Amino acid sequence: MKTMTRWAALAPTLAPILALGTALSLSMSGMAFAADAGKTAPDGKGITVDLTRPDWVAFRNLYQQLVQTNTTLSSGSCTAAAQAVANRLTAIGLKKSDVRVLVPEGRPKDGALAAVLPGTDPAAKPILLLAHIDVVEAKREDWQRDPFTLVEENGYFYGRGSSDDKAMAAVFADLLVRLRQEGFRPKRTIKLALTCGEETSDTFDGVQYLLAHDRDALDAEFALNEGAGGRLDKDGKYLALEIQAGEKVYQDFTLETTNPGGHSSRPSKDNAIYHLAAGLNRLATFDFPVALNPVTKAYFTALSPVIGGAVGADMIATTKDNPDPAAITRISQDPGWNSTLRTTCVATMATAGHAPNALPQHAQANVNCRILPGQPLEEVRQTLIKVLDDPAIKVTAVGQPSPVSPPPALTPTVLDPVKEVAAKMWPGVPVVPTMSTGATDGRFLNAAGIATYGLSGMFRDPDGSGVHGLNERIRVRSLYEGREFLYAVVKKYAG
Repeated sequence: MKTMTRWAALAPTLAPILALGTALSLSMSGMAFAADAGKTAPDGKGITVDLTRPDWVAFRNLYQQLVQTNTTLSSGSCTAAAQAVANRLTAIGLKKSDVRVLVPEGRPKDGALAAVLPGTDPAAKPILLLAHIDVVEAKREDWQRDPFTLVEENGYFYGRGSSDDKAMAAVFADLLVRLRQEGFRPKRTIKLALTCGEETSDTFDGVQYLLAHDRDALDAEFALNEGAGGRLDKDGKYLALEIQAGEKVYQDFTLETTNPGGHSSRPSKDNAIYHLAAGLNRLATFDFPVALNPVTKAYFTALSPVIGGAVGADMIATTKDNPDPAAITRISQDPGWNSTLRTTCVATMATAGHAPNALPQHAQANVNCRILPGQPLEEVRQTLIKVLDDPAIKVTAVGQPSPVSPPPALTPTVLDPVKEVAAKMWPGVPVVPTMSTGATDGRFLNAAGIATYGLSGMFRDPDGSGVHGLNERIRVRSLYEGREFLYAVVKKYAG
């Protein structure tokens, strides 16, 4: 299988994950919203959130400020968000020389924050905490709530970026504040980078810019990034904590049909819109073949006993050398699992015609593909041409192809602190390796030789929590758990 070659190096690293057996679980009573300052919960009982304590108040205020700062490409400013965080970091005593807002020439609103908490050992390589502060567009008229006002309702925070990715941006910035205020002196230097353009990388990407113009802001032995969280079932049960190594490749394709057109009173079956629509209908019913790799096999193998029952049995059947087609069909009903199994391509935008009383001269659609690592882009394009089955539809790749690199190894240096902290916070739920089915800035860092892992400790609902869609949300409890989890893990990494 072509996709296997880039993953072969991971095989030796998977054994410790599959042998974990336990790692995480949290009962509803485990997280208390305390009324008494300074109150803590015992190990294994979750965390205590005390919103009368200054550090908790400061964290929530920072999170709210980030969500309520519009950072869309069309009308927002990442520079404003980066400067707001910089002001907080210098206010608690970080040197101004260690906190920089980096604004690209000619792009005044696409600034990034780069901050450093210096380590005591010059020989110890830094770690990088990476999050993006730009967000997907959001129209107020489509949302139930103002997307740029943080709303806390029924146990959730709502707002554009409340999950992707201002939750991690706030946690990472707050982490530096906490470590500085408690006088912690890390052995490793801790770097923080809050960047712009992850959601619109074909226009501008802050990580690519920094790699080219200020690599020191990002250079590290390894980085923590978005790309993995925790999986809940529909009833809120904790199923698995994920750690991401590797991700699918993002690629857009333009589908285009042209026609001489004419007067709408003289219609013809040779219609640009009809050609495109028929092709898209054929694409809608097509599935790329299943192609598991060592990480995705390990994911389903580790998750199957947690899910249990018929679904768990289907997961095991799917990982066999000759997988059961019926099991694959059933597993594929879950959008996340379907995307883990195979390359996916889906229509996301369409435009056509030039006048209501004229036959269309042009019809165009964007098809967004998430390609399994190791599968050539041209192979996917040729598959689309075959599935569309119409020579009138031209298929063109959009933009520069994303870099592809082997996934970073899940070494004990990376895994052990995760297991130690998770076992105390959430005993009983497996830690599983995962391949991100989306695209993150980790693809650029990995290609540049900076091993990048997705890790947040923030458990999310199975429906995707509205990320990139309407009414984006994150559980209040999950955000606060992620704050404590990442703080403890990073402290261990930093020594």
